[in-house]
Amino acid sequence: MRPNNFWKTSSLISLILAGVLVVMALLVNMTPLGNSMWLRVFFGISALNFTLRASIPLILGALSGILCERSGIINIGIEGMMLAGAFGGFVAKVATNGWPLTASLIFSVLIALAIGGLMGLLHATLSIRFRMDQIISGTVIIILATGFTAYLFDRNAVAEGKFNALPIPGLAQIPVIGPVFFDNPPITYLTLLLVVIIHVALFHTRWGLRTRAVGEHPRAADTVGINVNRYRYVNTTMGGMLAGLAGAFLVLEAVGQFQEGMTAGRGFISLAAMIFGNWNPFGALGASLLFGYTQALQNELLLAGFTDIPRQFVSMLPYVVTIIAVSGFVGRVRPPAAEGKVYETEGSSE
Repeated sequence: MRPNNFWKTSSLISLILAGVLVVMALLVNMTPLGNSMWLRVFFGISALNFTLRASIPLILGALSGILCERSGIINIGIEGMMLAGAFGGFVAKVATNGWPLTASLIFSVLIALAIGGLMGLLHATLSIRFRMDQIISGTVIIILATGFTAYLFDRNAVAEGKFNALPIPGLAQIPVIGPVFFDNPPITYLTLLLVVIIHVALFHTRWGLRTRAVGEHPRAADTVGINVNRYRYVNTTMGGMLAGLAGAFLVLEAVGQFQEGMTAGRGFISLAAMIFGNWNPFGALGASLLFGYTQALQNELLLAGFTDIPRQFVSMLPYVVTIIAVSGFVGRVRPPAAEGKVYETEGSSE
């Protein structure tokens, strides 16, 4: 298959497989197929619920990578930005435990966004202003976040309360689909909405056209008056904010507390979802759901008492699938042409 056409298949495959998963879930939960224990393990409502919860930080991380890399900045520091956002959200929640719960949670999300944005700005500054190798810069972000959060973490601190589910009237009562997609806390809804917003913005607005031009042909973009490095600064900062929101999800919606290293490789899986989805928001959504499903499957197999294979091998499943997906598709998909390349404006120090 020709590489320049492969992106159409690579992004569609993830969406098609995600659609197959939903169809199988409908059949299993609404027909006699549900009498099979193994089909319930693989396609039950419990598996779907866990799939969506596990996918949210992956979707946000993938969107973060898309914003950065579509403008030409490689961002492997998503893991660190996510962890920093989680820690910032946790510290803010602990500090405002005495506030009304809703106000405390909203404030904590804003702090997580700010911390993620600052990490993104740091990555952009190192990559653009100081021309540091962008892989090294991303690695620095990860090491920095890991070290500082472990050093500053107060193990006696407790965050009180987290976001609760907000069922959408009418939609939440739809069989199978309703409880999975329309009975969730607010960050989950916001994440799904962001997929649509970012897709429309990237492919149907002037900002999106300029962002893609900066990531593909920065010299041509500069020729028509687009400030290349400004777009890269802004997009990388926004990408950091999305990664910070992923961290906020982990602390304020999923777990409720902070744990050292709680991102557990989600930033790297997000990068795999971004590549598998060919730097396309909907493709990344489908890929994230598939990777989230492998985590759900791991959970369901353990709950079902599946002991024929050692627990550690079952726990490896999400990471093995990630490796297979990336090794099978990387080299066939085409990243933005100017990705990772420093752009120097003539007569400028940048």
